[in-house]
Amino acid sequence: MDIKRLILKKLTQKTALRAADLVKATGFSRAYVDRFFQELQEEGKIVLLGKANRARYVLVKNAKKAKETLLNINKIFENKGLSEDRVLSDIKTSTGIFLNLPKNIAAVVDYALTEMLNNAIEHSQSSRIEVKIKKDKSGINFEVIDFGVGIFRHVMKKRNLKNELEAIRDILKGKQTTAPREHTGEGIFFTSKAADVFAIRSSKKKLIFHNILDDIFIRDAKHVAGTKVAFFISLRSKRKLSKIFRQYSGDSYEFSKTKVRVRLYEMDTDYISRSQARRILSGLEAFKTITLDFNGVKTIGQGFADEVFRVWKLNHPRIEIIPQKTNENIRFMIDRAIGNESRF
Repeated sequence: MDIKRLILKKLTQKTALRAADLVKATGFSRAYVDRFFQELQEEGKIVLLGKANRARYVLVKNAKKAKETLLNINKIFENKGLSEDRVLSDIKTSTGIFLNLPKNIAAVVDYALTEMLNNAIEHSQSSRIEVKIKKDKSGINFEVIDFGVGIFRHVMKKRNLKNELEAIRDILKGKQTTAPREHTGEGIFFTSKAADVFAIRSSKKKLIFHNILDDIFIRDAKHVAGTKVAFFISLRSKRKLSKIFRQYSGDSYEFSKTKVRVRLYEMDTDYISRSQARRILSGLEAFKTITLDFNGVKTIGQGFADEVFRVWKLNHPRIEIIPQKTNENIRFMIDRAIGNESRF
């Protein structure tokens, strides 16, 4: 029996096919059948959409139409070598959540989801991270759930605070971090400004940023281990990341539209975090060439370099990023991020 021919025939007769359907039809084992699905994927004839019990294969030419019906995902990731950009890429590839989104909404969700994932990956000490995301007519909701120490208790311990309310007060100051040499604490701050509604639940407290009401609430909640963040933005929202960043960032960088040039200014911090990188590059997707001027900047962190020169470049392959006036420390981090020994 020609299994690959059978798969392609069935996919011309129906929109999608599950591996379990073929196992039932042929009597072959799941492992045996999966091998032929994998070969057809490698040949570029079919694609896998959805996850777990919603996973199904479709012909490449029907992929976009099929993806439009996959508007939610719920998956648990093992937090070992996990990367937030790969999780986001997986969601974009296997679902239609990001299809046909207004550009400003897509940018906000992209930023907020990767920031909250990065926090869970690097700070939670959780072996597993659960991601839920759903798009409907009202907007996009996502949740990032870890099962680790819990954000409020983590802040309490690192800053020697007395209770969870003191930890919440510390978080509300904005741009606070428990790892100052690795992060700037901007992720939660800017995510809370970008959402319509953003909530952090941990231990017995729930912190809610309700930007539609322009208010912040703290509520008692049933005890949970770890941290759960929930984010919502309406599809009709006019929020723009670049406007939010300019409103709260001061003059740490400037955009020169005519030269398509970004000049970095060393102020009270080095450029060390992914959050800073995402903030700086926001709004530059329309240009063909971006020049980053590092004059006066002493160092950049691995996260910053990786976000700019690998992750962002991977998602925008046609845009050239040219670093200028780099010292040997900055060149080393850039070279490491792009994986070669070239020099700028």
